[in-house]
Amino acid sequence: MTEFLRKIVPNAKDDVLAGITVSLAMIPEVVAFAFVAQIDPLMALSGAFIIGLITAIFGGRPGLISGAAGAVAVIFVTMIADGHTKGMLLDVPIENMGFFYLMACVVLMGIIQILAGVFKLGRFVRLIPHPVMMGFVNGLSIVIFMAQVKMFSHKNLQISSAGVKEYVSTYMQGQELYIMIGLVLLTMAIIWGLPKITKKLPAALTAILITSLIVIGFNMDVSTVGSYIIEGGGTGLKGEFPTPNLELWEKLPFNLDTLKFIALPAFLAASVGLIESLMTMNLVDEITETRGNGNRECVAQGAGNIVSGLFGGTGGCGMIGQTVINVNAGGRGRLSGIMMAVTLLSFILFADQLIEMVPIAALVGVMFMMVIETFAWSSFRILKKIPMSDAVVLITVSLVTVFVDLAVAVFIGVIISALVFAWENAKKIRARKRIKEDGTKVYEIWGPLFFGSIQAFNDKFDVKTDPESVEIDFVESRISDHSALEAITLLVEKYEKENKQIKLKHLSQDCKALLCKSNPKLRQVIVDDIDDPRYHLAANPEDFPKPIGEYKF
Repeated sequence: MTEFLRKIVPNAKDDVLAGITVSLAMIPEVVAFAFVAQIDPLMALSGAFIIGLITAIFGGRPGLISGAAGAVAVIFVTMIADGHTKGMLLDVPIENMGFFYLMACVVLMGIIQILAGVFKLGRFVRLIPHPVMMGFVNGLSIVIFMAQVKMFSHKNLQISSAGVKEYVSTYMQGQELYIMIGLVLLTMAIIWGLPKITKKLPAALTAILITSLIVIGFNMDVSTVGSYIIEGGGTGLKGEFPTPNLELWEKLPFNLDTLKFIALPAFLAASVGLIESLMTMNLVDEITETRGNGNRECVAQGAGNIVSGLFGGTGGCGMIGQTVINVNAGGRGRLSGIMMAVTLLSFILFADQLIEMVPIAALVGVMFMMVIETFAWSSFRILKKIPMSDAVVLITVSLVTVFVDLAVAVFIGVIISALVFAWENAKKIRARKRIKEDGTKVYEIWGPLFFGSIQAFNDKFDVKTDPESVEIDFVESRISDHSALEAITLLVEKYEKENKQIKLKHLSQDCKALLCKSNPKLRQVIVDDIDDPRYHLAANPEDFPKPIGEYKF
């Protein structure tokens, strides 16, 4: 605890103010995501408080803000609707059964994320190429921008002839639209100009307060947080302190059918949540020039989701928009995330009426400035300077993030980058051929030998016309995978079928061990010539010297 306090004290002021700012920007976005998933906004806000608090204290990236994110909420929409239907088909029908399935799904989502951290899968985010990261940031910036544009509309509840409730959006017009645009521009102008005058005041929080005071002072009829919630079907922000939801245990059937029903959504939500959280962590790492702990973040995200589900909240993950606002406002430590969560809870419990008076325009202005600061504008400048493959990856990830899904975009970007890397390295395999004085033909292999270069490797040899004695020298090559081992084994067998003597030189220790384990006969063709000065190059220093006879199979 002493160490924890020592770390948060130096930047306490900036962290506290940044946390308050983020909590204000968090409310409309979380409420909007709740409407998307068709759940009570207070359920989403409770989840945002719980997940935000736990990840702030125990997470692997100080300054990262977590909450009920839209990327996760979208996955639950169909499951909740189907859950409601399943509940009505029970022997004793239960209304709103989908919400209980949601809470169980969030708990399972958290368990999966903890397992990902325990098995250290968080480190794989370091393998995500930079073009994918830039595409992710650009695409997500566009998604956030489009979400803010929707705030320039009203939601009207309509009931179809079949009795189905649906919300139809109509965009603002006339004077109402002009006032909204003016307030947004005013907020943006304050955020842009205030740091040029003084940096002692938090720009985003000051802009929200000034814009709110203008709206309240002139009694402007504009869209506010309160009216936005009511338009969406909510009753307000007033809530209670989250407590364990006992109805989950009483009404939800804990059986194999329930597990099958929630397993796929839980896995998808866990995957999307971790990808967005770890990508956001990477972004903060770049901005702050520090490094977070991905595995620890996975465990903290999982723990947050488990507690949220048990307390009746929805699932969540790291939120790039709120995180960027926090970092830009000076939030660098764990205190900023803790302050965000505590302030959010305080709003729900004590200051709901004040927060409901905040104009949506002020929060939209904050988000617009965040989009401008987050978007990687340098990507336009470098598109013609980077390899064509990287440019394709950057643009593809951006488009897929906007039109499909964040997780899908990252997977596609990584796959394309990996395939391009494999293709390029497959062309680097080469063989230098020479004949020794005793007539032995030597193949000196250069370049990586892996699944992509196997075909080119095999084409280098002419088994039928080669002399009776052949040596393959791997001192300038590295055996990378099982495909490479299999290719070497098959090549040896081809030479042996032609009754020709073949020797393998300068194989690494691990490669020799694997070859001999797969086929003990290969020990006869592997050369361990420790008097050869180049022999040391083929082995790692910690592996040498270890004659092959010492390996046990």
